[in-house]
Amino acid sequence: MTHSNKYDVIIVGAGPAGIICAYQLAKQHVKVALIEKAIFPRDKTCGDALSLDVVNQLQKIDVDLAEKFIQFTSKIETKGVKIIAPSNESFNIPFQYKNKPRIAYVAKRKDFDNFLFQELKQFQNIVIFENAKVDNIKTSNTEVSVEFIQNTKHFQLKASLILGADGAQSFVAKKLIKNKLDKHFYSAGLRVYYENVKGFNTDNYIELHFLKEILPGYLWLFPLPNNQANVGIGMLSKDVSKKQINLKKVLEWMLTNHPSFKERFKEAKALETVKGFGLPLGNPKRKISANRCLLLGDAAGLIDPFSGEGVGNAIRSGRVAATHILNCIQQDNFSAKQNKKYDKEIYQLMGKEFMVSKKLQQLIRFPKLFNYLVKKANTNTELKSFLIGTMENVEKKKVLTKPSFYYRLFFGRRK
Repeated sequence: MTHSNKYDVIIVGAGPAGIICAYQLAKQHVKVALIEKAIFPRDKTCGDALSLDVVNQLQKIDVDLAEKFIQFTSKIETKGVKIIAPSNESFNIPFQYKNKPRIAYVAKRKDFDNFLFQELKQFQNIVIFENAKVDNIKTSNTEVSVEFIQNTKHFQLKASLILGADGAQSFVAKKLIKNKLDKHFYSAGLRVYYENVKGFNTDNYIELHFLKEILPGYLWLFPLPNNQANVGIGMLSKDVSKKQINLKKVLEWMLTNHPSFKERFKEAKALETVKGFGLPLGNPKRKISANRCLLLGDAAGLIDPFSGEGVGNAIRSGRVAATHILNCIQQDNFSAKQNKKYDKEIYQLMGKEFMVSKKLQQLIRFPKLFNYLVKKANTNTELKSFLIGTMENVEKKKVLTKPSFYYRLFFGRRK
């Protein structure tokens, strides 16, 4: 080894979860080592949609950081989501909070993550190692030891705690927590950037197409700055395996031949080859901590099972982890028992949403029900208002998973 140093915390992975956690710890004068395998700016295969919760979380972390993001130019505003049912009938849901219009954003992760990454440069107590590959981690009752290679040089760092913020294929998780892959809570996804896709509405609604040809998956179209779009498809891994689906061929066929896309993509140009990625979906039964170890973001599997959105929850996990770590440092306690409090806090905040979204995901398997709900919502003001309200209220969303809701929908007037 050519280098050795001691830190309070080592974070592996400089996505939103790792960056936000490092940012908050640095503000409290914690000594942080951040290890990232890529060199910024770097691409991250993702849908690129930044939910309403992204700005909400940034404001909780640092009002000035949130304001810088609002002024950040490499993003586009979106004022709602367009749901397209298997029947091809659509339903528009404007973003709002307490009946007031809200704005979400779409930004390439290459740009958004780099925006956050650059904010770390102001802190003297964060040491960043880019282009660094972790190849071993050891924990004991007294410390964590991390070995990695950077530019052919070998390094060893030691700390009181290690954070795995290194994505869906987390090395930290595999080494220290060893959760088994559950295909019921794992989705396969493809993404390709296009330019000159036609037909987005004037408020740049993001689009989720639940078409009969691709159920129980969906195809998305998200507008981006500079007349570009993020186009992709996602489906549960168990369904891809069971039905032996070639997602790339399905995506290419849909964009070329399906009536919903054929004209919209007639003059469109792909800006890259199709990129594949995995999405570990939220599951409150998943273990996300151990002795001297926490998992954050995608490494912890915090992606919404229905929408596939994970950036807001990743940032939230970074915020929660930072608060937990400060308590660990104050008590000088980094044990597995202590860290279970982090699991508890995360799932208190997100667990109910995960389970409701999982049930909604299962409802996609009943296209006639989906079709009827969308059709009814477009003609029934009360139902339409209720569905719009589910975007901001998990208890309202929970009603959508109950058989009694659909009984009243088909056979009686909703109360």
